[in-house]
Amino acid sequence: MNEEKKSSGLPMAGKWDPDKIQAEEAHLQELETKPFGQKIKGYFKLTGPAWMQSAMTLGAGSAAASVVAGAFFGYQLLWVQPIAMFLGIFMMAALSNITLTKGERGYEVVKRELHPSIAFFWALATVVSTVIWHFGQYALLGGAFWDIANVAGIHNSGESKAVETVVRFAGGFLILGINIALTWNYGGKSKGIKFYEGFLRWMIRLVMASFLIVVIVQAVKLQVDWLGVFKGFFAFSIPGKDSVTTILGAIGAAVGINMTFLYPYSILAKGWGKHHKGLARFDLVMSLFVPYIILTSLIIIGMAATVHGNLAEGVTQANFKPIDAAQALAGVLGGPLGRIVFDLGFAGMACGAISAHMVCCGFTVCEMFGLEYTPKRYRMFTLVPAIGILGVMIKSPIWLPVIASALAFTMLPIAYVSFFILNNKRSYLGDAVGSGWKRIAVNVVLGIAVILSFVGAGIKIKGGVIDKIKGMAAKPAAEQPAEQK
Repeated sequence: MNEEKKSSGLPMAGKWDPDKIQAEEAHLQELETKPFGQKIKGYFKLTGPAWMQSAMTLGAGSAAASVVAGAFFGYQLLWVQPIAMFLGIFMMAALSNITLTKGERGYEVVKRELHPSIAFFWALATVVSTVIWHFGQYALLGGAFWDIANVAGIHNSGESKAVETVVRFAGGFLILGINIALTWNYGGKSKGIKFYEGFLRWMIRLVMASFLIVVIVQAVKLQVDWLGVFKGFFAFSIPGKDSVTTILGAIGAAVGINMTFLYPYSILAKGWGKHHKGLARFDLVMSLFVPYIILTSLIIIGMAATVHGNLAEGVTQANFKPIDAAQALAGVLGGPLGRIVFDLGFAGMACGAISAHMVCCGFTVCEMFGLEYTPKRYRMFTLVPAIGILGVMIKSPIWLPVIASALAFTMLPIAYVSFFILNNKRSYLGDAVGSGWKRIAVNVVLGIAVILSFVGAGIKIKGGVIDKIKGMAAKPAAEQPAEQK
């Protein structure tokens, strides 16, 4: 395999019918001349890769951030998710422009055009954050399965937690088995990729439907404050100091470092090229931005309309769990139905994220070690994050995935700066860097995203590292008797 072939495309892209790809490109060029309505209709039939990004971000982190935002701050933080994903979409669009212009794999481009250490750190951060997040997905999944079991009348016997352990691990292994079949299918033929994308598409739609049912019932019961919803989207309020970490966690959960690594590989795996740029941007908006905003907003509204203002004494952001959110909705649909619907929604979010994490590691580990893609290697590396199944028994607060999300957010500046530079590197992209006011406008938005990524990293380093070290250093003095101080 020569170097040019090694750095371009993916083996599974070769499984697509070349004649079909050429016909698709001709169809896309024809769509550019059609009226807006026909153009959009044609694009809808071809969406795909961004659904994987949607599944990855709509997992435990987004669930946690949305539940906490709605339960503790009501409708006031509805504006955060759209802003966070808007900035993320622009960065992903820049990444698609880089990838589709040359058809090269992201790791090779960053390694050659910027520096090998940046590429390796990008990949390493992707694998580490993905494995960390896998624990959070299974923790969410385990809690949902056990709560459903409780509703069905299954409980622990006395002090023993044997029944709970069996239920949680049974659910975890069931989802792992399903996702192994799905992700291994993705790494092979073009039909496998289409099947996998179709699965994610319908999984996300079903999850949205489950939370939509809850909100509709609340609206019928006149429990939703629609003026509060409107203000929540457009007032841009920051309700106190405690909300800052929640906001950062939500932004961190919107786009993770692992998403930035996986996306260029998913579009290359589809066989997409320079004629697919318009489709790629449309795909990002309709398959990532829209589902993300709808789902996170539904969760926040559901929590704001039922839980906010009714939290039990002693409940904090640190100890509020997904099971608490589901149980709070027990009476919404009558009996335990609302609770089950919310549990199934959480389980669906975790399932989609788990599969996307596995696909991500299948690509990333191969790149880190310079290994040629083979179905055997890809399948083996998709199992790297599978250790996260132990998370089904982790009694972690819902705040843990938010903190993990903010940790991943501190890694984003490196990737964001890299994409900004590459998207403006005329010696590499040529005329694809753009020109005129459009290029200026795009760079302004990208620049804001880069700045906010650094601000977020600085805040988390201060709060999570510097302040904690100061606190540890001051603790012995605080514990001294008053007369000795």
